[in-house]
Amino acid sequence: MTDAKRPVKLSCRNLWKVFGGSAEDFMRRHKGDAPAEALAEARLIGAVRRASIDVHEGEIFIVMGLSGSGKSTLLRCLSRLIEPTYGEVEFDGRDLLKASEAELIEIRRHKMGMVFQHFALLPHLTVLENVAFPLSVQGVPKAQQTKRAKAMVDLVGLKGREHHYPRELSGGQQQRVGIARSLAVEPEIWFLDEPFSALDPLIRREMQSELMRLQNVLKKTIVFITHDFDEAIRLADRIAIMKDGEIIQIGAPEELVLNPATDYVAEFTRDVNRAKVMSAQSLMTRGKTHQHHAGKVEAKAKIETFAADIVAAKAPFAVVDGKGDLLGEIAPQAVIDLLAGRKAEEMRP
Repeated sequence: MTDAKRPVKLSCRNLWKVFGGSAEDFMRRHKGDAPAEALAEARLIGAVRRASIDVHEGEIFIVMGLSGSGKSTLLRCLSRLIEPTYGEVEFDGRDLLKASEAELIEIRRHKMGMVFQHFALLPHLTVLENVAFPLSVQGVPKAQQTKRAKAMVDLVGLKGREHHYPRELSGGQQQRVGIARSLAVEPEIWFLDEPFSALDPLIRREMQSELMRLQNVLKKTIVFITHDFDEAIRLADRIAIMKDGEIIQIGAPEELVLNPATDYVAEFTRDVNRAKVMSAQSLMTRGKTHQHHAGKVEAKAKIETFAADIVAAKAPFAVVDGKGDLLGEIAPQAVIDLLAGRKAEEMRP
């Protein structure tokens, strides 16, 4: 199902978070559109400015940017962990900013899962007890808590460590406990704020693979914060790039690389390995001009997954859709040119 056909799970419109005295009055006076000069003159900081996004059901929506770009603040506004200064936030079609404190607690307990960079495990509780903790807060019966917690421990690959304490686990295992705990409440939306950035590179890649495996099983709606573009292109359905509190561009990884909206986005994506991002359909020629194809690939397949095979074959591959119908073909030379580092604008069809 394409993004256009998926229901919108979470959205915001013209969302602002401004820090400083009388920020709400300031934004009302400026009718939700304050220029940077006016903010500076009022000695206010626009941590999030003019943010508008739609997060579709079942997608991994990644927000990325450099440190201080406002990405984590945006996530906290979307979940109302901090109060937005101006704008709208809707969750399942409901105005989240009009929810009472009691209603918001219920929404967080039953519909939202959150994982942060710091694991925040309770050191005096075992793995199983940590995972069951949010269920105990909900008042779920003990037997049901244990059953659900065991299922989540198994799901994240920690079976056999149920009775270990956090100090007895590696960093990656501790993060798996945090993931299992957030999934125990069966959230409808999952907020992940740089969950792997404190991990060593090898463990980080392992956890990325684990997240992709879990997503294939659970089909969660995920808002994921990162500053690592390689991580973003590996995980994302779509990416929002932020700078100075504003969203500069939203698109699929391939779109951002091939069609950057600004010089900032172009610079942000300049060193990306395009073979990891670009798909067969981006390099193919439509229709069929060769009688013989040495192989076939799906249109969405990334170049890196078949580059060695097509170069070795020295013959074109057929490009097919999800039903196996022919869309076009891709030539070995096109792949070689990409691997040799042709500029993004030269690669556009």
